[in-house]
Amino acid sequence: MSLHSEIIEQPRVLAELLRGQWANVQAIARALQGIEIDYVFLAARGTSDNAGRYAQYLWGAGNGLPIALATPSLFTLYETPPRLRRALVVGVSQSGKSPDIVRVLEEGRRQGCPTLAITNAPDSDLNRAADYHIDIQAGEERAVAATKTYTAELMALAMLSAAMAGSEETLETLERVPGWVEEALLLDEEIGRATERYRYMEQCVVLGRGYNYSTAFEWSLKLKELTYVAAEPYSSADFQHGPIAIVEQGYPVLAVIPQGRIFSDLLALLRSLHDEKRAELVVISNRQEALRLARSPFRVPEMPEWVSPLVSIIPAQLFSYHLTLAKGYDPDAPRGLRKVTETR
Repeated sequence: MSLHSEIIEQPRVLAELLRGQWANVQAIARALQGIEIDYVFLAARGTSDNAGRYAQYLWGAGNGLPIALATPSLFTLYETPPRLRRALVVGVSQSGKSPDIVRVLEEGRRQGCPTLAITNAPDSDLNRAADYHIDIQAGEERAVAATKTYTAELMALAMLSAAMAGSEETLETLERVPGWVEEALLLDEEIGRATERYRYMEQCVVLGRGYNYSTAFEWSLKLKELTYVAAEPYSSADFQHGPIAIVEQGYPVLAVIPQGRIFSDLLALLRSLHDEKRAELVVISNRQEALRLARSPFRVPEMPEWVSPLVSIIPAQLFSYHLTLAKGYDPDAPRGLRKVTETR
């Protein structure tokens, strides 16, 4: 199975995850309601860390839960874990094998905290360290660059948010996500043609904000993993506090700007980059005002902003895949990488 086939597989994976894990997720939400939880302490690495960035916004806005992203080295190399009183300790890992993430959950359990594992490996060390488990059910992912496991992690996080909130409307929105992902996949050929323009690109910035701060980081990671482009992710707000100075005429700026609370501020920035800096804009959006500014516009369906990261990452994955081919690299064998990275 290739990277491209795994990208195409995502609507099915997400639909099956909803069907297969909703009852389990509801049971976890009921159990957590009986526990005094003040915040979430979330441990992850790489792509899963980007899923954690999504949870920061989703669980913060939808469930009133502050989320702290863990520093696993405190638990392993420094052996000085922080106090985790009244925390829900969550580990997110595709393989469930990374010793530092497992160590965070083990310490959380030692301190008497409820622990949750979200993984694609139900028999993993991470699952054994946790009180509760969500199997993302993505099936074997052979490509080194994670795609279907990333969106499945986002879906699992969104499902738990919906279950904890007890919102039927939220669940109905999640049930529409596989269809929206199908629509986004129709951009495949268009993106394939567009990426030829960027075959000599060596550096770029990737902008997002709010829920899609995670998408900016994940798009940037895919570009680094597959195309070896020095792609730097930024919140559009942070970008204006200094890094914008690097942009000159023709400089590639990739942006994720769906409708929602962040739209007007990010649109104003893109207009400035277009009109004043003459930047080369690649834009993923569902609003024409943003798309018309782009040299390479990719339209995604209209949807609530809080689920847009599950859909907006699809054109980003396709862009990274096709740019890899345009540069003459093998998307199924990125240099120096393995499927499972075990850090301590």
